[in-house]
Amino acid sequence: MKRTLDIGVLLSRSGMYAALAYASRLGVLQGVAEVNADRTLDVAFRVVERDPEGRLDRYAPLCREILRDSQARHIFGCITSASRKEVIPELERFGGVLWYPVPYEGFEASEHVAYMHACPNQHLIPLLDWALPSLGKRAYFVGSNYIWGWEMARIARERVAAAAGDVLGDRYIAVGDTDLDHIIQEIRALKPNFILNSLVGDSSYAFLARLAELKREAGFESGLTVLSCNFTECEVESAGRAAEGLVSAGPWFEPEGGSGGSFHEIARQSVHELAKLLHGRPGADVLPLSELVQSAAGSGHTPRLDPTNLHARQPAIIARLLNGRFHEIKRLPPLAADPYLTRQFEASHDHPLLKVVS
Repeated sequence: MKRTLDIGVLLSRSGMYAALAYASRLGVLQGVAEVNADRTLDVAFRVVERDPEGRLDRYAPLCREILRDSQARHIFGCITSASRKEVIPELERFGGVLWYPVPYEGFEASEHVAYMHACPNQHLIPLLDWALPSLGKRAYFVGSNYIWGWEMARIARERVAAAAGDVLGDRYIAVGDTDLDHIIQEIRALKPNFILNSLVGDSSYAFLARLAELKREAGFESGLTVLSCNFTECEVESAGRAAEGLVSAGPWFEPEGGSGGSFHEIARQSVHELAKLLHGRPGADVLPLSELVQSAAGSGHTPRLDPTNLHARQPAIIARLLNGRFHEIKRLPPLAADPYLTRQFEASHDHPLLKVVS
């Protein structure tokens, strides 16, 4: 006999990053359907859903509403780091848990968040360690003007400097802004080897379109490779042909060229992970997350989350978008999350960052 438990879903169906939220939402709903149909599990989930409409001011009140007005203590959702930080005080107030299924910039370890996707040592650091020897050491950064863009550029700047590279530019625009003339003009003049794109949603699609125009100019037939840690298959349709050649890093890419990508897959896996943690343990849904993970040892399930920082172990895959599909370039085995980059300057798998000189 299955126990039916409420879970929250807090993902936007509209707004500037709707494609990302749409993929995550479908992943959550697929995971719920699979768990509910699985006769080997004694739990089933009932979805309590709210739509923030891509508006930052709606996340905290809607999170509060789910936790206050339903039995849900576990919520799946949030796409941006800004929205995640908005809901953490509400999770702390009501004893809730956010299952966060998308990449983020690190430097956080809330006991109320399950960080299921990748952090910088699982996406950005491996991506740069591949790019610097492969593409060149002249870098340009562009990002949305909030914590994701800022932190990705800060970490990347340190990595490029450690490899004796140069950061030619570091520019930010508001989320959703598509006025990019000054950035394109600067890239035209500087001719970087690669561009780290940490823009989100509509801003990213507009940038890729403008950059594709620049690449058609004389003298730009090669170079200007775009790197990303947040662009997946779910955005290929929105970006169109302009995204061709983009190199992305993440824990999962569609093996058959589907459209959901890691946002969909990690969301789906997150639902299964909660179900396995709760299986055979009535009342465990109200436990603090760290206790839920630590106490799972005797249940026969090995948790995906590290009990010390509540981040998931993930592989690091680097892939290039060609003909609308990501093709794997390199794969590192599953890496333990290092959200505070305490091991940032250890030697990489391919080459040491430090060497003896005379």
